[in-house]
Formats: sequence, structure tokens, C-alpha cells
Amino acid sequence: MDIIPPGPPEVPTSKMVQTVGVVKEIKEDEDRVAISPSGVHALVSDGHRVLVENGAGVGSGIADAEFHQAGAEMAADARTVWDRSSIVVKVKEPLPDEYPLIRPDHTIFTFFHFAASRELTEAMLSSGATCIAYETIEDEAGRLPLLTPMSEVAGRMAVFEGSKHLERPSGGRGVLISGVPGVEPAKVVILGGGVVGYHAAKIAAGVGARVTIFDINLDRLRFLEEVLPPNVTTIFSNPYSIRKKVREADLVVGAVLVAGGRAPVLVFHDDLKKMKDGSVIVDVAVDQGGCIETCHPTTHSNPTYVVEGVLHYCVANMPGAVARTSTFALTNATLPYLRALARGGVGEFQRLGAGASRGLNVSAGKIHHRRVAEAFAALSTVPSAVPSPPGPPGGAVAHSPAGSSPGAMPSPLGPPEGAARGSRQP
Repeated sequence: MDIIPPGPPEVPTSKMVQTVGVVKEIKEDEDRVAISPSGVHALVSDGHRVLVENGAGVGSGIADAEFHQAGAEMAADARTVWDRSSIVVKVKEPLPDEYPLIRPDHTIFTFFHFAASRELTEAMLSSGATCIAYETIEDEAGRLPLLTPMSEVAGRMAVFEGSKHLERPSGGRGVLISGVPGVEPAKVVILGGGVVGYHAAKIAAGVGARVTIFDINLDRLRFLEEVLPPNVTTIFSNPYSIRKKVREADLVVGAVLVAGGRAPVLVFHDDLKKMKDGSVIVDVAVDQGGCIETCHPTTHSNPTYVVEGVLHYCVANMPGAVARTSTFALTNATLPYLRALARGGVGEFQRLGAGASRGLNVSAGKIHHRRVAEAFAALSTVPSAVPSPPGPPGGAVAHSPAGSSPGAMPSPLGPPEGAARGSRQP
């Protein structure tokens, strides 16, 4: 098997032959890989080189030999991949150990969730790299096609994990989510009726739980009413109704999404004081800041903690636990966009349409996505306005150092009284 030695990056030719790099994820308990062997074969067939770090696919059950047989060249370490690639495709955001490897001529294609991390945002702005985020790419109907497969996985997992942690040995109340004849089932409250919310409701209702699902979109609630079984109740989102139902719940699933922005907080610390001891919260929105005030990211190795007697499950990469399923589901969605990016760079990518262009979050030290800019301004940073690039909505903003005085900017969160539409989790 060929191993690529360290060395300077190759400069793409005028035909836009790219070197696409795939590194092993280093986030804790993250076993997904950003491409499948079939994706490697497609890129190589398009005339590109693909460098895959040794062991990148092991957690997803993909051996190095499978990548090699598909046409990839194997690299001994991550530095070699970063050094020799013009495009680097990942699953999760770069971590601090990777920051020094990133160059201004890199294009990074991955889940970023910038609005939740000032450190990440500032690091990518300082790097000068072009950052295209899976989670803000839209299709012609305004849907989030690269977020959808992971939302489907996370929504289903939310109920599986919530059910497991309702068991007494896991710290829960000792409630069987389905109940049994003569004993009532669990009460499940879902905040957000998008992809995560729908799939969570489908699984919870399917095992017999009493499900309540909130959303601020009446058309979406009508759709959910039609397609979900009778043990699902839809409620228009408002603080009073959320507070009432959360206090009655055995399991609360946070499934809120503001594309590119921070999730709005819908359940507050004081609300937990009225919840049942041993009830469970699964906040799928944790990687966008969480819609539960007491939420903070956890890992698969140490997934839970307790606040006011309520068990919190806030794993920021839930689909990573089912890495093989998630890898193939994700790469099915990302590959067409990756091929366009490799074929003609960012320009070709933006020609896929305005929705694809919304994936461009950061480039050359500037923010190019409105909600990311608003969230970044809220994090004690005032970016200066610069002309908007073709494609993405809203103005681009230039990077300025942390500590500048914040300017008045509109909230990206929409009406504070409602659960936002969506959600997902990469």
C-alpha cells in the first residue's frame, strides 16, 4: 500500500485537479469518517487525488485496504494530509490541535456550527481558510440536505437514549417508556417539529409513549398531525405551554434549530425545579448552544449529569455512536457537493445555487453568513461590514479581535416565545 511521505502541497492545475484530504477525526468518541470508499472512487474517476489518513475509517468499519482499492492514497498521519491537500473534508469542526495545520489556501468542508464557539470562529478567521459548513447548505426548497441524514439519526437516538436513561440503573425514574397493560406509558415532550422532532416523535409514539410536540409553524404542526399517530399531540409553541408540559414530562427532547445561529433557550433552570426527580432531558441542539439553559456538551464516554434532580444527556455528536450507519448516510448527502467543489473550487460550488452558497461561512478572514455574523457579534466581537459575496444572504463581516465593544445587531433567534423550527445534530 502506498504511503504519501510528508512534503509540500501540490498546486492544482488549470483543469482544477484537486487533492482532497480525509483525516481521522480526533474529537472524543467520534468514529465517523468524512467519505466512503464509493465516494473516493467517484472523486478519483473525476480525475482528482484523494489522500486518506491511515485508520480514518476504522471506527466506521472501513479498512484502509478498502479506501486503497477504491483509488485513495494512504497517508501516514494527519499532518501529511493537511500539508498535501487543497480541500480537506471532515465530519466535525477542526479542534485546537489542528489549527496550526490549516493554511489560507485550504478549503475545509465539514460541520462547523460556528455560532456556538468564538474560539473556533476566531481560529478559522485567523487562518484565512475557506470554510464551507454542511449545516447551512440549503436545497431549492430551503431544506438542509446535508443536515437531514444526521438529524434523522439523532432524532431516533434521542428516544433510544432517553428511554435507556429513564431506567433506574442509569439514574432515571425507573419508567418504561412504553408502559405495560395497566400502567401508563412515559410522557415525552419534544421541542421543535423539524427533522429531529419528527423522527423522535415517530419512535416514541411507535413504542406507545404519550408524545407532545411543539413548533412555531402551524403548517408544520398540521403536517405532523396528519402523519403521526393519535398518541401524538401537537401544540403551538409558547412559554406558558412549554413550561406546563415540561413539568409533567418524563422525557424532554430538545430539537430546536436556527440554521447557522445559536439555538434559543426554551427551558430555564427554574423550570427544572418543578420537573420530576429522575426525569430525563436529551438536548440534541447542544452543538448549537442548546435549547435547555442548563445544557453543556458531554461525550459518549461520560454522557450525563444531574441538575435539580433532572438527568441531562447532552452528547454533541450523538450520531458518532452509530458511526457506520452515520458515515454512509452522511456521505450519500455530501458527495455531490464535494464533487462540485473539487471540480471547480468555490466558484463552481456557488454555481450550484443560492442555497449551496449559504454553506460558505468563512473565507479570507471574513464571515459570509448572516446568522454566524450576528452570533459572533454577540460574543463580544464587532466585525466591520464588507461587501457581501455573490450567493450567500446578508452582509459579510470582517474579523476583528475579541474584546471589541458589541454593536447592536438583530437577534438571529426569531420570536423568543416559540420553539424554533428544525433541528438536527451532526
